[in-house]
Amino acid sequence: MRHRVLAGVVAAVAAVAIAVTSAQAGEKQANKRFKQMLERGKVVVGVKADYKPWGFRDPSGKLVGMEIDLAQDVADTLGVDLELVPVQSSNRMQFLQQGKIDLMIATMSDRSDRRKVVGIVDPNYYTSGTNVLARKGAVKSWEDLRGKPVCGKQGAFYNKIVAQRYGAKIIAFVGNAEAKQALRDGKCIAWVYDDSSIMSDLSSGDWDGYEMPLPSEDDNPWGLAVPLEELNGIWGRFMSGMVYYWHASGRLIELEKKWGIQPTDYLKRMNKKFAYEHGHLK
Repeated sequence: MRHRVLAGVVAAVAAVAIAVTSAQAGEKQANKRFKQMLERGKVVVGVKADYKPWGFRDPSGKLVGMEIDLAQDVADTLGVDLELVPVQSSNRMQFLQQGKIDLMIATMSDRSDRRKVVGIVDPNYYTSGTNVLARKGAVKSWEDLRGKPVCGKQGAFYNKIVAQRYGAKIIAFVGNAEAKQALRDGKCIAWVYDDSSIMSDLSSGDWDGYEMPLPSEDDNPWGLAVPLEELNGIWGRFMSGMVYYWHASGRLIELEKKWGIQPTDYLKRMNKKFAYEHGHLK
């Protein structure tokens, strides 16, 4: 663990150096939040509390999960304490804008409209995609869906893609609960949805005998965010360095394994792209 934190410090310090040297003379650099964190000795991170295994409460009520581990990495690298604040999809960006949190790591898809509101750093740290939940052994390839009834949620973009690409007969339901119950009742061969949501269901323990059997398609990258005004300042560059390190070192792949998350091709590709060998990036 010690060598990991040290390597993280190196990556973060390098990112800070880039931010400082790239600032033009006389240009206002928004680094208020970063300075406040160092002064108070604490970073406040918004995370999910209801999306196992990325962010959830254990039996004691403690927040745990893959993204909580990432938040701890940030605090350890900064040398400050960590405070976790549970957020929802409906309020996570507002919390960042309002100063209730310094950083948001909360399963948020990276979209152009969101980049106008919060400072999503590059590279992306994770991704989700289209997949299916099915009884074990019922589906072995995407082609197995051709001509078969597949449950879906009304309005989900996955429905049209899978129907056109693989000839699935989509049966759309108003909500996910109804769609998944129809799967249990044998009305569909599978339920098509976002793979992170399916993995969350599988991690709940309520879906014994089911699996997510296919390679996910149509990557939808996730972005962590700092306040928009600090994206190009020290704080944004610092977090960009952290994400770069997480990919290069294999830290994200390690956390997938720790939390029982089905390995993603995305993390494998990013790790290869930023390969970390013999203590040097190449």
